[in-house]
Amino acid sequence: MSQGQIVECVPNFSEGRDTEKIERIVAPLKGREQVRLVNYEGGRDYNRLVVTVLGEPRAVKEAILDAIGVATELIDLNHHEGEHLRMGATDVVPLIPIRNMTIEDTVLLSKELAREINERYQIPVFLYEDSAANPGRVNLAHIRRGQFEGMAEKLLLPEWEPDFGERKIHPTAGVTAVGARFPLIAYNIDLGTDDIDIANKIAKSIRQSGGGFQYIKAGGVELKDKGIVQVTMNITDYRKNPIYRVFETVKMEAARYGVPVVGSEVIGLAPLEALTDSLEYYLGLHGFDDTKIIEHWLMGD
Repeated sequence: MSQGQIVECVPNFSEGRDTEKIERIVAPLKGREQVRLVNYEGGRDYNRLVVTVLGEPRAVKEAILDAIGVATELIDLNHHEGEHLRMGATDVVPLIPIRNMTIEDTVLLSKELAREINERYQIPVFLYEDSAANPGRVNLAHIRRGQFEGMAEKLLLPEWEPDFGERKIHPTAGVTAVGARFPLIAYNIDLGTDDIDIANKIAKSIRQSGGGFQYIKAGGVELKDKGIVQVTMNITDYRKNPIYRVFETVKMEAARYGVPVVGSEVIGLAPLEALTDSLEYYLGLHGFDDTKIIEHWLMGD
């Protein structure tokens, strides 16, 4: 990959069960110059596909547009069910500056991408996070509220005109959100119970809107295939609330209900700093940082 600008893009598609459809959606992201598909994970219970791409900004934009075209063709939200909230076949497209890019550069790229999504596929697009022109649209949860089923009526409200497109949802692909943001960590903690009420109570206790931690968005989810529940979350600023703090708090809250924590997972990619911070905590390391890791010295600038 070149030594110029690098952007990360993490589109979320509303298909996590049909492997043939998943492969068709990610196919446009493979084998392209200046674009690297580094990860894609589909979840059956969530019925959601999370993709991570790195590359030169314009090349990434064109690759993502092609993938969105395939998703628009294959996904009909009128027949979609899953644990994850969603409002679009391509539900959300975050862009994260990685190298030689400012957040302002990334905002400009996000607006170009949003405009072209609407022009090519007639999908209304909202801008969120750092790209939002409207303070009420910074938080993705506010935009997504009502989901696909309620979005047609929502777009008719005076305050919910899309940033790009008409006040009319795409009949099968719904609405999409696009925005530039700081790297977040999609992190899930598994509980040794099938009681969704316990997961919901714990999620409420740790998320900012429930009186918990700042920079944490969380909810409870049933993993029916595994017979357990999960506290699913986005850590929107790991520098302010690190993984270990959230993990230990969930363990503490779960103990109130006599429930063990049986595992956790990171969805997509996580910054090295976020992981070394937790490593330092659990091992009680003094003066530890990523310069103590061999691979740090193998990475080029």
